[in-house]
Amino acid sequence: MQATTTTTTTPQKVKHGLAAGSAAAPQRADWTIDQGWEHYTPQEHAVWKTLYERQTKLLPGLACDDFVEGMRHLPMSADEIPNFEKLSETLMRKTGWQIVAVAGLVPDDVFFEHLANRRFPAGNFIRGAHELDYLEEPDVFHDVFGHVPMLMHPVMADFIQAYGQGGLRAQQLGKLTNLARVYWYTVEFGLVQQKEGLRIYGAGIASSFSESTFSIQSDSPNRIGFDLERVMRTNYRIDDFQETYFVLDKLEDLLALANTEFAPYYARLDSGPTYQPGDVLPTDTVLHRGTGSYHRARAAAAATKV
Repeated sequence: MQATTTTTTTPQKVKHGLAAGSAAAPQRADWTIDQGWEHYTPQEHAVWKTLYERQTKLLPGLACDDFVEGMRHLPMSADEIPNFEKLSETLMRKTGWQIVAVAGLVPDDVFFEHLANRRFPAGNFIRGAHELDYLEEPDVFHDVFGHVPMLMHPVMADFIQAYGQGGLRAQQLGKLTNLARVYWYTVEFGLVQQKEGLRIYGAGIASSFSESTFSIQSDSPNRIGFDLERVMRTNYRIDDFQETYFVLDKLEDLLALANTEFAPYYARLDSGPTYQPGDVLPTDTVLHRGTGSYHRARAAAAATKV
């Protein structure tokens, strides 16, 4: 019998939405598509189940009470990828939001227009079983599991709508980079104080198995009290865990942000420094000065491969 050789190939990465190029733009001007829930395969539902079960076991004691409470009242379970229409029915009754399906990332102006009208665009695809822990594009697990529970909270619901309205203005003023940092360090990677200690409310953390523990329990990152101008001057990482997490005293502080007049901030941001993700300033309210050990080790490992 002739000997055979078995090779293992890594599935080819598929780009979605805006990342797939202009040729992939949907027919609708708002970039929405049908979720196509009936077309999900058993394998895709199984990936959701794996992600959902491990994250719901992990998050008690790490996620804020409002996240856990939001999850409790949503039509979401391990059994299947949620149906956006059913999610929207519950959200609409609670905070007036709805979930709309998109193929992936959408243009900034489209994104802001949706948020300003209490529509949250969620990718309808789910990552492959081979990429549970790292994803270049936000998928249905990040968008729905990570974001939707907090949209059940009136404060977050109002804040994200205000961000959408502010994003449209920031685009016109050429200040989108500064405003995007606010979204990143709150909605995506924010922490909040509770009487039991620091807790997660940001979707990028809440949907990540490894960053959930890193953000709360690791000695490596900085944890700094939230200051708006400081955040607007601070770059962030898109390729790894954050080097710094900004912490709200309470979730209701987002209401003040939602009602902030940003024009004076934008004027000051025309000059002055831009801070790097790991910087700690003398003026910071430092809750924990990180050791930086994680990112130093990552940088050292990368240097040995060069």
